[in-house]
Amino acid sequence: MKVAAVVSVAALALAACGDSGNGSGGTSSSSGGASSSSSSGKKLKVGMAYDVGGRGDQSFNDAAAAGLDKAKSELGVDTKEAAAVNGENEAAREERLQQLVDAGYTHVVAVGFAYAASVGKAAKDNPDVHFAIVDDASADSKGPNVDQITFAENEGSFLVGAAAALKSKTGHIGFVGGVNVPLIKKFEAGYIAGAKAVNPKIVIDSQYLSQPPDFSGFGDPAKGKTAAEGMFQKGADIVYHAAGGSGGGVFTAAKAAGPNHWAIGVDSDQALTAPAAVRDIILTSMIKKVDVAVYDFIKSASEGKELTGNNVYDLKAGGVDYSTTGDHLSDIKAKLDAYKQDIISGKIKVPTTP
Repeated sequence: MKVAAVVSVAALALAACGDSGNGSGGTSSSSGGASSSSSSGKKLKVGMAYDVGGRGDQSFNDAAAAGLDKAKSELGVDTKEAAAVNGENEAAREERLQQLVDAGYTHVVAVGFAYAASVGKAAKDNPDVHFAIVDDASADSKGPNVDQITFAENEGSFLVGAAAALKSKTGHIGFVGGVNVPLIKKFEAGYIAGAKAVNPKIVIDSQYLSQPPDFSGFGDPAKGKTAAEGMFQKGADIVYHAAGGSGGGVFTAAKAAGPNHWAIGVDSDQALTAPAAVRDIILTSMIKKVDVAVYDFIKSASEGKELTGNNVYDLKAGGVDYSTTGDHLSDIKAKLDAYKQDIISGKIKVPTTP
């Protein structure tokens, strides 16, 4: 695997993103305002197929949307966005990708591992179209015209797990996962490892909101709220979520739990993107720079250099990190940065399974 060089970091200030889809897999389109184009002289046409929750989830999908927006603004690409819905089948995902291709979009970004088989099929059926898939490097999506974008979520989660253990007053923390799949297990594994590196005796509750093939756990704030409430009631004082749009419920539960109860965000710096009423209880966020990876895919294409294979955005490449918005970590930042350097140097090997 080759490590992508991350040369720019987009700021994720997405406080009021609206849903770009119509809730039924429909698409919306817009054109960039700049005049940049691909090396062939034609304006690049980029389609984006979102995961459940879509643009406006204040997390994973919004991070991808930020990369698309930056490309539209700076590179002048034409864009078209397509929304996913809860409970859809494989055929619906395949149709969404093919609709973008049929509409003339030569570069298509699929946001989320659920698109793996669909991307693999679409890439074979449309060899002249270039695809990117976020969070999958399986044989299902592999192809000579596919950029498989993955991240070292376990490494970033280690850092926020260490932060949780260092800031916890009860020695009891929690983790809420959206869907019980290997990808989200990476978040849990890193979080547990980081917390136990600080306090081997810490108590860690874990709960998943849905089991595959049910992916509703990424878009159900009510379930997220209920799960976090249970953890706070049992004595946890910090809960980390890797649950997409369901994380909003975790924030609500932390706010209602009162003083000295915190939540940890994911993917975006959620102290900047979550509703204003809950931003003050977000201790930190595990930042996963999906925006950077999406922008890299589009920018390289605009320069006539198509990215293919598995491009890994890890801690060393700047693909994951922790946020400091709100200045809640100033007393422990030196310790967290020491852990970061130990991971980068290889002194600490972060597990990928709990």
